[in-house]
Amino acid sequence: MNYIGSKYSLIDFIIQTITSITNFSNNDNLVFADLFSGTGIVATEFKKLGYTVIANDIQYYSYVLNKHLIGNNKELTKTNFEYLNNIPEFEGFIYKNYCNGSGSGRNYFTDENGKKCDSIRIQLENLKNQNLITDAEYFYILASLINSIDKYANTASVYGAFLKHIKKSAAKLFVLDFLPCITSDKTCSVYNENANNLIKKISGDILYLDPPYNSRQYCTNYHVLETISKYDNPQLHGKTGLREYSSQKSQYCSKKTVHSAFNDLVKNAKFKYIFLSYNNEGLMSLEEIKDIMSLYGNYSLYTKEYKRFRSDKKENRNHKADSTIEYLHCLIK
Repeated sequence: MNYIGSKYSLIDFIIQTITSITNFSNNDNLVFADLFSGTGIVATEFKKLGYTVIANDIQYYSYVLNKHLIGNNKELTKTNFEYLNNIPEFEGFIYKNYCNGSGSGRNYFTDENGKKCDSIRIQLENLKNQNLITDAEYFYILASLINSIDKYANTASVYGAFLKHIKKSAAKLFVLDFLPCITSDKTCSVYNENANNLIKKISGDILYLDPPYNSRQYCTNYHVLETISKYDNPQLHGKTGLREYSSQKSQYCSKKTVHSAFNDLVKNAKFKYIFLSYNNEGLMSLEEIKDIMSLYGNYSLYTKEYKRFRSDKKENRNHKADSTIEYLHCLIK
């Protein structure tokens, strides 16, 4: 997924830095926690490295992705579910509220793709309710649906708005592609909680933090994926069809609350090594982060320049630079 804050292009830098600082050579009994896991890029890589992983995110669609990528440890057979691509289309909640042909006035998906998404999502819930699939298979299919449908969204990468005309990639017929299964002999845990609450219940060796950097709330930028994940027929508001999101608003997206929230998180962390990903344009300055982390142990800093995330065409945004600097802050408690 083309996701705000994704660490896909930075994963080598993150792994190499963490590995060199911790100097862990045997990962068999080590616990790695990622409390703002997003699409699971970082947590997945540490699962592959042999760590017992704790993944968390307050967004339910992220929880779904991680329930499969992190929570599922055995290989699952996609051939048992490929028939879902051929079931009859259905005019369900997605079509009625996010497709222009329904009269909703919203143009997030073509009519055909909206109806196909509905049919798969409804069938999946039926399979679960009739106990015809396991929990592992349920999240395998649902995570694959979320990951797949995003590629056909008629948006400029995020769901804060839809495009007036159907773009080329959104016009293609939606195909459910199945995510890979990452096998492991470790029992990993996945949570859907506020990170500042969860930190008081867990402990481990390495804590990785990748909170929002600015005022853009993930709950509004990805609200359509949230609705597909929950499929709870929410009451929608406004031109873009926002669902109620007050309980998912992040303290890390506000200048008024980010410092106290971050301090609380670090203070309560029962981990020897704490790493924070942040960039040079975030709400907290380099010095502010250093001051907070230094209160609890030995602090150090590592940097990497990388290409800026763009949610729309270059000519439509007045960015200061084409690249930004990623900081990886380290605390040894």
